[in-house]
Amino acid sequence: MFRTRASLVSLLAVAVLAGCSTGGGSASKAPEAAASSSDGRCDAAGAAFAVGKPASPAVLEQARKASGAQIARVLKPHDVMTLEYRSERLNLNADDKGVVTRVNCG
Repeated sequence: MFRTRASLVSLLAVAVLAGCSTGGGSASKAPEAAASSSDGRCDAAGAAFAVGKPASPAVLEQARKASGAQIARVLKPHDVMTLEYRSERLNLNADDKGVVTRVNCG
């Protein structure tokens, strides 16, 4: 009876660990996947021109296109925002007057 339980527990452990491992074939495909997913990633340097300008919808769209980001948002000092990092999102941080003070991705 003990041997049967030990065998079942061992089999369960192997099955769980097998689900967590990666196969040898997927490692060779990783660079291809990384190259294809780089489209739409944000590069804040391209949107640096927005600093000092009023945070208008037109400036936001120009900055989004210049950074290569898929989405963009304006963040003011008292705005509620989500904190997850998204590599395809551009943030224009503005002061109370609506002037862009900082540009970053995430």
